[in-house]
Amino acid sequence: MNKKTVGFIFGSIVGAAAGVVAGIMLAPRSGAESRAMAADAMNDAWDSAVDTYERGASVVNDKFSNVRPVVDAKTDELRAKVDLARERMDQLRDSLSEAVASASSQVQDAVTNVADRVSAMTDAPAGETAAEAVHVEVVDAEDEATEA
Repeated sequence: MNKKTVGFIFGSIVGAAAGVVAGIMLAPRSGAESRAMAADAMNDAWDSAVDTYERGASVVNDKFSNVRPVVDAKTDELRAKVDLARERMDQLRDSLSEAVASASSQVQDAVTNVADRVSAMTDAPAGETAAEAVHVEVVDAEDEATEA
């Protein structure tokens, strides 16, 4: 170490010691009184923080209590709308099934009618044999569903 560093360290130690001595000699109160005042200040700060926390928690609980009924009402309203939509979907599914069954029946009747006409044409006199090459196959929708 050089002289400047040693001088700085020595000066810092002497300055700190002088500060401690001056503080003890010039203090307006005893150490016990100073510690008691510091403890009181810390307790006051702690109590203030606890009070602030409790007031904040109370405000949040009040706000939450005010919002909860609105949320519950909206939830019930949405559930009712979902149930209504499900009922409507069931009705639409039923009406679609009926429409498909009706259309299937009409197609089946039309195929039968065409098959009968083709059959009648094949039974026609010998000069009218053009319909003999026509083949009509009737496929039942229920049979296709069971095959799949």
